[in-house]
Order: sequence, then structure tokens, then C-alpha cells
Amino acid sequence: MTWVFFEEKKMSVIPTRTVITPLQASFFLFFVGVSAALHIWKLAPALPELQQELQLSLVESGFLLSSVQIAGMSLGLVIGLFAERIGLRRCILIGMSIVVLGSILTTVTSQSTIVLLSRALEGMGFLMVVLPVPALFKRLVTAQQLSRIMGLWGCYMPTGTVIILLAGSWLLTLGSWRMLWLILAALSAVMLLLSWWIIPSDRQTAPAGQAVSGSRATSLISMVSTTLRSGRVWLVALIFCFYAAQWAGVIGFLPTIYMEGDISVTLAGFLTAWVAGANVIGNLGAGKLLQKKYKPQHLLWSGFITMMLCAVVAFGIGASLPVQFAAIVLFSAVGGLIPATCFYLAVNSAPTPQTTSSTVGWVQQLSSMGQFFGPPAIALAVNSLGGWQWAWVATMGFAVLGMAMVWGLNFFKGSTKV
Repeated sequence: MTWVFFEEKKMSVIPTRTVITPLQASFFLFFVGVSAALHIWKLAPALPELQQELQLSLVESGFLLSSVQIAGMSLGLVIGLFAERIGLRRCILIGMSIVVLGSILTTVTSQSTIVLLSRALEGMGFLMVVLPVPALFKRLVTAQQLSRIMGLWGCYMPTGTVIILLAGSWLLTLGSWRMLWLILAALSAVMLLLSWWIIPSDRQTAPAGQAVSGSRATSLISMVSTTLRSGRVWLVALIFCFYAAQWAGVIGFLPTIYMEGDISVTLAGFLTAWVAGANVIGNLGAGKLLQKKYKPQHLLWSGFITMMLCAVVAFGIGASLPVQFAAIVLFSAVGGLIPATCFYLAVNSAPTPQTTSSTVGWVQQLSSMGQFFGPPAIALAVNSLGGWQWAWVATMGFAVLGMAMVWGLNFFKGSTKV
């Protein structure tokens, strides 16, 4: 038996056992992203237990939350280029293997330094999984389908966050954080096997006339130079950076904030999951609006302004818990317009087809930088100014910077270079 993989204008045969379409392969890639995202946010519900076991301060906890982003903030562009060289499918498989290894290694230590390093290793694996996916989408689906698929792809992180906050909080009532880590490692191992079976090779997906990944036709230096000379690529990356800093900081600390208010770990995880799940609404909405030709800048402005105002209501005016919760849900829901729009802009702002992965890599690298500095920045504001009621100061600062970058998009059309 063979698995026939249909493309828009050609058909090739892949050795396997059923029939799959490019759109179905794209949906599977979304679930691959979700499985990787589980490892990014598994720390949030377990943070109170880890704080106690490792004797961490609030700021140290912030760095533990963001340590998984170390690889992303330093290696995003490099891994994007690496993916093009070794093949997008192979990069995903290697990345998932690293995630499994890092998750298992974390469970065998009680030293905070080793935990930090293992989280950094998981972050590198995560990056190798998610960076090649947008480039694969561009190869698999038609131009008409791309905006909606990018809207779906923007949901992989909040979807994974919802699942881990709900399931993880429940599992933590049954066992330790180490049990949770091992369960997720086993799940990722299963997804690794499915990915090896389902994801088509680069030979089947490479556009006609384009060299298969691994070719040395285009020098790495040339690809880096072309990517980093694009002013539009820089702006999209910075927009994602300032969005990610806000979202990661608020979502990462929500379980801790709620538990300080005498809310149980299960209920705290449930409430935070609602907030993270609301982000899916914005991502899917952005995909539909982009397909209807709404301007990306308008979606980005709407997201940043709403996040800024909702952060003030949630933290700065002493609102009751129901009002605070409603504001944070709106913060996440409308803010979800930003990541889907950024992924769409990244894929379409790549200076050349060969720099799609490196462009997405650079955008992801600055997003990881935002996720790395966001939680500690919020924790620093809270510690310095005297309580969680000052968390809005940090989030508003990030929102203002993000809006400045959106305004800058008016000066860089298409892939115009600096």
C-alpha cells in the first residue's frame, strides 16, 4: 500500500498507508505545535511547588518561567537557516527528540541550575519544531488558504497553554511536577513517531524549480544579510516581541497571583486556562479578517490598545476579582489578533522564498526575547513599586513600544530593505 500525497498541480507518492491532502497535513502540523507548546507552559501551574522545592524568589521564578526562551532569543535565526539546510521535516523530528530528552533530564535533579539548563534545552527543541512549520504551510496550501491557516497556527501556543493549565493543574493534585514532566515526555514521543509517519519529505513539498533543502546554492551569509536588511522583517519581529512580553508575563504569573488570593491550585489553573483559551478567539478572528482583506496594521493597533487598557483595569484600579478576570480575558482575546497577524506578515514579508524560514526564525527569536524579559520585567515592577497593582506599568510600556513599531510599518512596504 502507498500513501498518495496530493499537491495543487502535481502528485507524488510517499511510502505509507493511507491518503492525505496538503490541508490535512497542515492540520496535523498544528497539533505538532500544540504538543510542543505544552512543554513551554507546563511550568506555570507547577511554579508554586517548584518555588518551594528550589527556594526561589519572585524574580528568580520569573527567570525560571522565561529560561525556556534562552535558545529562542539567541538561536532563532540560526535554527531557521539550519532548517532550510537540513530539511524542514528533519528539523521538526530532531526538535521533538530534544524536547523529549530535555523533559526527562529535568526530572532527575533538584538543583535549580540544572533545571534552568534543561528548560533551555527544551526551548531549543521547541524552536526546531515550530520554526519550520510556517514555511511548510507556504509550500502545502494555496495563497487563498494561507491567511486562514496562519490564523489557526497562531492558536498553537494558547491552545497548548489551555490544555496544560487544565490537565496539568489536575495532574498536580495527583502527583508531583516530575510526574507531569514524564507524562508530557511520553506524549511528545508519540507525536514524534506520528510526525515521522505523516509529515511529507522536503522532496515532495519543495516548489518546482527550487533547490531541495540541504543545497548549498545559496550561502548562509547571503541569507542572513538578506533577512536582516529587511526593515519590514525587523518591525514585525519587534511587534511580536512586545506582544509576547505582555502575554507571557501576565499568563505566567496568573496562577501565582490567584493562589496568593487563597484560590486553590486547581481553580487557579482553570481560571488561567480560560484566559489563555480566549487568545484562540483573536487568532482565529485575525485569520478570517485577513482573508477578508482587513489591513494587518488595523488588527495590530486594535490588539495593543485593548491589551493596554485591560491591563490598567485588571491591575491598576483595585477592581474586584470578577472585573479583573473579565479584563484579563479581554486582554488575551483581543490581543490574540497580534500573533496570527505577525505570522502572516512574517511569511509574506520574507525578502525571497529561500529566506522564509530565516525570516520566521528572526521573528520567533525576538518573540522569545520578549517572553524571556516579560515575566522578570513585570516581577521587577511589582517588587519595586509595591504590589501586583503596579503590574500594568510594565505591560503598558510594552504596548506603547509595540504601537510605535506598528506605526513604523507605514514606512516599509513589502520587503523594502533598510
